Amino acid sequence: MPELPEVETVRGGLAPVLEGHRLTHVEARRPDLRFPLPANFVQMLTGAVIVKLERRAKYLLARLDREDTLVMHLGMSGRFEISRPDGVERPGEFHYAPDPDPKHAHIVFQTEAGARVTYYDPRRFGFMDLINTATLHLHPWFAGMGPEPLSEAFGGARLKEAFRARKQGPKTLLLDQRVVAGLGNIYVCEALNRARISPFKPAGGISRARLDRLAQDIREVLTEAIAAGGSTLRDFAKTDGALGYFQHRFRVYDREGEPCANGCGGVIARKVQAGRSTFYCPVCQK
Repeated sequence: MPELPEVETVRGGLAPVLEGHRLTHVEARRPDLRFPLPANFVQMLTGAVIVKLERRAKYLLARLDREDTLVMHLGMSGRFEISRPDGVERPGEFHYAPDPDPKHAHIVFQTEAGARVTYYDPRRFGFMDLINTATLHLHPWFAGMGPEPLSEAFGGARLKEAFRARKQGPKTLLLDQRVVAGLGNIYVCEALNRARISPFKPAGGISRARLDRLAQDIREVLTEAIAAGGSTLRDFAKTDGALGYFQHRFRVYDREGEPCANGCGGVIARKVQAGRSTFYCPVCQK
């Protein structure tokens, strides 16, 4: 599933063609994605201006000039394609995703500037909904969600409070969206390796100084991944169609049996936790 950097990459690609623009035509080619679309989905969006395109955790939020916000989640295989009068733009420096199959083109947005944004989702694990903007923070998807890891509200103090007296490992807690929003398996593994903290160590026993370092490493690994366009795990692609290349800078993720990049002489190991692979160095991550 796309993680925070992938979703932020999509947001950055969509913003120039959607933000500040009016939707002159909206087409829903099926009544549902993962969940049913609102009954008035097309009518509510047609003619609306997208005032701001934001991201909260792994959600895209299109704030409308009406009372609602269009909430979008990519699921496992959702992606957008942007077409303009001069054609579909697919620039990139690395590999390119195959052309999306038209039969999986489920939602189409047309703007007054002539841009056409199509949402493709072969597995239909993604979803969209219209939620009242004033009460968005109370919706079950967002109520109780922790701070954004790139915001000033996140840091070692926040982690110390969240980890207090907890016996679970830090990886388990960092994946809890109530602790911090938007973190996923890949980047938690990466940040814990940089901070040299064991994924399995009881979180309540980690010192404040080490948590300060961990918070900084979380910010750095996310910032680097966003700049690189995210990872290319599964079939995820950037908005412009180009696959990201941050996977080539992974220190531990999917590198079982390879030397640890920290120069400690350790070898990357893998352990399955709750059905997901944890990659770590048993030598330097204590």
